[in-house]
Amino acid sequence: MSPLAPGLPDTARFRAYGPHQIDQIAQRYGLPADIVRAMRLVSLVLPFRVNEHVLSELIDWERVPDDPMFQLTFPQIDMLAPDDLRRLDELSGPSGNRAALRAAVGEIRASLNPHPSAQRELNVPTVDSVEIPGIQHKYRETVLYFPGQGQTCHAYCTYCFRWAQFVGDPDLRFAAPSPEGLVGYLRTKPDVSDVLVTGGDPLVMSTERLRAHIEPLLSVPTVRTIRLGTKSPAYWPQRFVTDQDADELLRLFERVVASGRTLAVMAHFSHPRELANEPAARALARVRATGALLYGQAPLIARVNDRAAVWAELWRAELSHGVVPYYLFVERDTGPHEYFKVPLAEAVRIFQAAYRELPGLARTVRGPVMSATPGKVVVDGVEESDGGAVFRLRMLQARDPSLVGRPFHAEFSADAAWLDELRPAPGTPAEFGALLGGRV
Repeated sequence: MSPLAPGLPDTARFRAYGPHQIDQIAQRYGLPADIVRAMRLVSLVLPFRVNEHVLSELIDWERVPDDPMFQLTFPQIDMLAPDDLRRLDELSGPSGNRAALRAAVGEIRASLNPHPSAQRELNVPTVDSVEIPGIQHKYRETVLYFPGQGQTCHAYCTYCFRWAQFVGDPDLRFAAPSPEGLVGYLRTKPDVSDVLVTGGDPLVMSTERLRAHIEPLLSVPTVRTIRLGTKSPAYWPQRFVTDQDADELLRLFERVVASGRTLAVMAHFSHPRELANEPAARALARVRATGALLYGQAPLIARVNDRAAVWAELWRAELSHGVVPYYLFVERDTGPHEYFKVPLAEAVRIFQAAYRELPGLARTVRGPVMSATPGKVVVDGVEESDGGAVFRLRMLQARDPSLVGRPFHAEFSADAAWLDELRPAPGTPAEFGALLGGRV
């Protein structure tokens, strides 16, 4: 039983808590009325879901509301604009108009940039002018696949850039009903070597359902790497240990590895506390034993992990569990971005300070990285030029493969937090200058 929250139910059986259980959670932990009100109002717009592992193992309830894991999983009042909150408060009250409330929620969601980086306009492939549902193809070598049954999570991160997947609006959701469309598309795209199965979280599916989406990929010889984007080692490590079909899941991993493919579990760890419990340690050990690779990635989030010491501890913990530190992302410009954003200049300082504390094997990590419209842009640092300070940038991945690996510069800004807030530095080549300042 966790020392942070004694007397809780057994955490071996999955149980989700959402907006309808807010009062139950509040009563259990003695949450004050203002926090409860914030949770109710914000969860009308943004998704909210936790489970017993999150509640009993990850949150220090004595530090609420400032506890980083509470900030990571529970709605906070400043995630929405004051005017929007007043509007929601009025319309959700006893005398409120339900139709007007639904309209207001839709308008607020639309204002939060639900599909950042032009993913709906530029990433969805078509065959004979017909979109293939549940697929994104942004980079030449990699296709993203969204299996329909995997478009939820064991718990939701409040910063999630895919929050629109979880609010029940089919117009905002990527979801594939079956893998047939994906497999057919891959057979026409021999340059695609990597498939990232994502969501949501594909590991919310039963092993039987996951197998139905994974095994058809083994019939495509050009697919050499299968990645699973998941938060389950942090939010529900029991998926690999005590769930009814946990052993079957690991056998599926072994089969993919035995086929000669690389199976990579892209685990999202946002804070070292997510690794500091026995279920997580056992889960990672069991995954490694299948021959699958483990990578760790997460965005830099204000109020959660915006200190160098936190990242250094996280990356060292990942390394100790056989997880390769991979990416420190910049929080995308979507959802409650204003609440969570960290200026790029501060992100560089945090990354570099943490990086200096790492042993060599953990210096695989790259960051801070913006997964923006033109591609993945890393901010390699700040340097002085004849015209003053500039950001040194580089494309790690790009829609245009000819741009990958090439450095370029942007004018320094102490406040800019995203690519479209930067301006090209003097002498920046035109092909890179066009990526800055919102001109993409």
